[in-house]
Amino acid sequence: MKKLFYKFCLTLLIVGCCLAIANFIYTKYYYKNDIEILDASMLQKIDSLQYICDVLYFAESSNGTVSNNDTCQLSISEMIDELSPLKVGAIDHGAVHARSYLQLIKNIKPNSKVKTLVITLNSRSFGSPWINSKIETNLAQADIIYEPNFPIIKRLKLAFNAYDNKSVEMRNLINEKNWSEQKLNVPSNFPYKTVRQWDNGMANGTYLLPDGKWDSPKITLACHYIKTYAFSIDTNSNPRIKNFDEIVELANEKKLNLVFHLLAENMQYADSLVGKELVHIMNENKQLLIDRYTKKGVTVVNSFNLVNGKDFIDQDWTTEHYNQTGRWILAKNVVKILR
Repeated sequence: MKKLFYKFCLTLLIVGCCLAIANFIYTKYYYKNDIEILDASMLQKIDSLQYICDVLYFAESSNGTVSNNDTCQLSISEMIDELSPLKVGAIDHGAVHARSYLQLIKNIKPNSKVKTLVITLNSRSFGSPWINSKIETNLAQADIIYEPNFPIIKRLKLAFNAYDNKSVEMRNLINEKNWSEQKLNVPSNFPYKTVRQWDNGMANGTYLLPDGKWDSPKITLACHYIKTYAFSIDTNSNPRIKNFDEIVELANEKKLNLVFHLLAENMQYADSLVGKELVHIMNENKQLLIDRYTKKGVTVVNSFNLVNGKDFIDQDWTTEHYNQTGRWILAKNVVKILR
């Protein structure tokens, strides 16, 4: 029995030594290359900014996207930094969501200067099209890099596909299943009970041009709004709810002030293109998020209805990209809380 125990210990020692050597070689020669390949640059941002900033602003593309017509090219976080006496730094990247924020926050060290986290609460990220987007596999790979773990362990997890690596085809099927089967919270006399029914109804020549032809761009945009926003957040199964709940717990453990910034959506276009039923669903999700996280002790900055439709950069798509007018509105709303 003793011999078996010694053999086991020796095996563990050899494996440990091999891993340590492999970790040294991988970290020295390959790790930075993988960070670049997987577009996981936010790890480097948090490694530097946490020692010089009072506030870290976690965001997707809403933060830094600017209009070609803007005379002010500042991001929302830079505007907040200008308006606030606190030093604010941005940890941002296009299309990321709460799972990425969670992994990155784990990297904040006890000796960090950071006292407050401001995290974008993007209601669109709770919907099926974002949860099952075609780039979700890429984001999941980057999240492995963001984990506070030995680089060689991260490399092994990537090598063995220890992440959500569904194919784009499978993600599209999941979206279609959700649109076809999940019931909408609409009045009983509303003719459409699922997203697929509503989308098909809207697509069938709803808007016409003066000559009687279909107004295809307007119909397409209205259908985008339906597929993007016509959902009700299930707090028991939605993965983003799980991520944000874990962020709350982690911030408490690290004794960090936590602010969720509920981003503005284009409510004017949702109303004019689709109607009051969609606006009602969107407002229900908004209130659910505000109530849930306020009860958990989080300060929620509500910017949901603050930006006019004309101040959204993308006029033919559903995004949270704002021109300088919209960005200043959101920045000032956050600063009210930081002050």
